[in-house]
Amino acid sequence: MTASKSSATARANEYTGQDITVLKGLDPVRQRPAMYIGSTGIRGLHHLVYEVVDNAVDEAMAGYCDRIIVELFADGGCRVTDNGRGIPVDNVKGERRSAVEVVLTTLHAGGKFGGKGYQVSGGLHGVGVSVVNALSSKLIVEVARDGKLYHQEYERGKPKAKLKAVKDLKRRTGTTISFWPDPLIFTEDVEFKFETLAQRLREMAFLTKGLEIRLIDQRQEPEVREEFRYTGGIVDFVKHLNATRDQLFKRVINFESKAENHEVEVAMQWTTSFNESVFTFANNINTHEGGMHEEGFRRSLTRVVSNYAKSKGMLKDKDPALSGEDCREGLTAIISVKLRNPQFEGQTKTKLGNTEIRSFVEREMNEKLASFLEEHPSEARAIANKAIGAQRARLEARKARDLVRRKTLLESTALPGKLADCQTRDPKEAELFIVEGNSAGGSAKQARARETQAILPLRGKILNVERARLAKTLENKEIQSIITAVGTGIGEDFDATKARYHKIVCMADADVDGSHIKTLLLTMFFRHMRELIELGYIYVAKPPLYRVKHKGKNHYFMNDEQLNAYRAAQNGKVEAARFKGLGEMNPDELWETTLDPEKRTLMRVTMEDAAIADILFQQLMGDDVEERKNYIQRNAKDVRFLDI
Repeated sequence: MTASKSSATARANEYTGQDITVLKGLDPVRQRPAMYIGSTGIRGLHHLVYEVVDNAVDEAMAGYCDRIIVELFADGGCRVTDNGRGIPVDNVKGERRSAVEVVLTTLHAGGKFGGKGYQVSGGLHGVGVSVVNALSSKLIVEVARDGKLYHQEYERGKPKAKLKAVKDLKRRTGTTISFWPDPLIFTEDVEFKFETLAQRLREMAFLTKGLEIRLIDQRQEPEVREEFRYTGGIVDFVKHLNATRDQLFKRVINFESKAENHEVEVAMQWTTSFNESVFTFANNINTHEGGMHEEGFRRSLTRVVSNYAKSKGMLKDKDPALSGEDCREGLTAIISVKLRNPQFEGQTKTKLGNTEIRSFVEREMNEKLASFLEEHPSEARAIANKAIGAQRARLEARKARDLVRRKTLLESTALPGKLADCQTRDPKEAELFIVEGNSAGGSAKQARARETQAILPLRGKILNVERARLAKTLENKEIQSIITAVGTGIGEDFDATKARYHKIVCMADADVDGSHIKTLLLTMFFRHMRELIELGYIYVAKPPLYRVKHKGKNHYFMNDEQLNAYRAAQNGKVEAARFKGLGEMNPDELWETTLDPEKRTLMRVTMEDAAIADILFQQLMGDDVEERKNYIQRNAKDVRFLDI
């Protein structure tokens, strides 16, 4: 018996070269698609389009392309056409295949890794068009180059035949890639979302001055078209961001500077808003984690505005110094740098690490912004007055925080009385559910897993922080409770390392009121605790809309489509009860549908498109009622995405 056990253990512990699997070509992508495109849901689906468009934008940045057309097919496919040089069609050195085939079937193959094809490229952070090929059931590439049109088809990443010339051309050049996402990979009920693509393509057009990008949706009758072309580049971007805000002055401050290996362009304008909207890009990549270019910008901005205020007697020597936060209140700015060898770091590889760019941006800002302030005294005084007003409000907010702290409302040692905390003290395991309403909060407290799940009920809707300074925000008792429970503090005191939970879940009814409450909460996190979103700590719960009792079991459905599909499978003999709210659920139902980690649906809130999010929060929560109405009308048909 012992010998048998010993030999079995020995066999189990064997680990030889025969156990190693080598995935060749594009097999790794199909085996682990989420590693390459983030997810196999709606976000990953759109990422395929961005990868193809990125290549075309690189041609535009190199000066060879001025038009990109993106078309959405009725059968679920997508076609991206550019008028650039076209992918090379001759064989790659050391390969018996065309450059087109190598680019489409080999990871990290292209003209951006040491060759002379591109001096500056935005595609270095991406995974390349080969991944799009790997994750498509079919892909067709057409290259117009050297007086001929070349054609090749692929099936799930594998070429069906060699690249061949199919017709002669006179003048046309460029690349056309048509692809159909593979339903074996994208198994959810997903389809390209016009508004999502339009927002990203608009951003790309802003960042590439003069580039025309067309988006055509053939899925609708008549087909829907949008065209983006901005001769003003990032100046137009700032105007777009501030379209629904009151500007301190109409002029957008703009300058650009070039050196041998890098260049910077800055566009900036102050508004009467209390929030800052500063967005940075490197080679057109949205560096939403910031980096050295943002650091140089911030350093210089604080120094130049402070020096101006002091030199004009607006700020006395005895007065407290202006902080960076004061100088950036109400500021909308785009900082776009181009550099030959970008070094990205951070959680999502969107933080620029090139140290030389910090001193370059800081030096150019020091000179150009100081000159602007001297040459435009009315705008300069408006900026300085705005910063001084922000400083006074900040000091008032500090007094308010100190007062609240003395009352122990913000002390982590004195948690809100209505918080039902969890037992674990490990933030990685702890979850906080912010629940709408006392009745739902009561059910959630009974239903939760006490070891890891904490419940914080809210009484009514929290303050809309989009329209309030921090001092006013801190007066709201529900916001005080959230800050205290989360443990990070807020404003100057914010410290993400003190977060008591690494999952903070906004949980509200699946109706219009519930969506409003979720939007208020997300606005608060976005404006005052943004790092929690960047760290991936903020989630939205998605409770079901319907319950069906059938054959002795409860079945839950998120939307009409799921319910109708179930009815069809059961020949229609099914009665459904619609939940009016979380408060209607008993503890068992709430656990089964919304709290149980094995069955619940949680959506993580991400910061991938910070500039787009900034516009969205301004539209939904700002003062422009007409713009909010227009947004709702434009997106009413996508109401099933309301909770995302």
